[in-house]
Amino acid sequence: MTSWEKFFDEKIREIAKENYIVDVGSGLKFGKHMKQYETLFAGKKFLTFDKEGTYRPDIVGDIHAIPLPDASVDAVLCNAVLEHVEEPGKAVAEIHRILKPGGKAFFYVPFLYPYHAEKRIYKDFYRFSKDGVEYLLRNFSKLEYVPVRGFAEMWLYFLPFRLNRLLSPVGRILDSLLKRGGNQTSGFNIFVIK
Repeated sequence: MTSWEKFFDEKIREIAKENYIVDVGSGLKFGKHMKQYETLFAGKKFLTFDKEGTYRPDIVGDIHAIPLPDASVDAVLCNAVLEHVEEPGKAVAEIHRILKPGGKAFFYVPFLYPYHAEKRIYKDFYRFSKDGVEYLLRNFSKLEYVPVRGFAEMWLYFLPFRLNRLLSPVGRILDSLLKRGGNQTSGFNIFVIK
């Protein structure tokens, strides 16, 4: 397990301990990255939120004006969403607003990552560097993040899918040998506390 996979696992498990969780921009409830964690959320108030009803979310609305009361939610998941919204700063402010004091949130944002809009559902506006992550989430009392994929694996990610899958283990080995910093990465796994 890579450091970013371990971080993801630890933080999702931490969020699953909370009682009221909203998955913002979730698409499918417990999609491919979250399916293995579904049982951890059993018995919790776990709501999905999306801008359209395409994926049948529990709440349909605008991330720039989330229709939930201030300080009402224990935790938020926001995985690969902020690059698709017109005003990510405003979206983060809304997430901050709905979190209770001490509330937790997990984000994934891309940095060096292929364009990935979904025609007629969402667009692809932004990428976030380490500096951008720190600035965007500056109003939280605690901020932790780890780069997702190292330099070599990140560049392999731009290859056609099958070739990428074949060479990805080589990229991980190269990254472990190179031990480059997290500035050239495909994105960041992020954990914050309000």
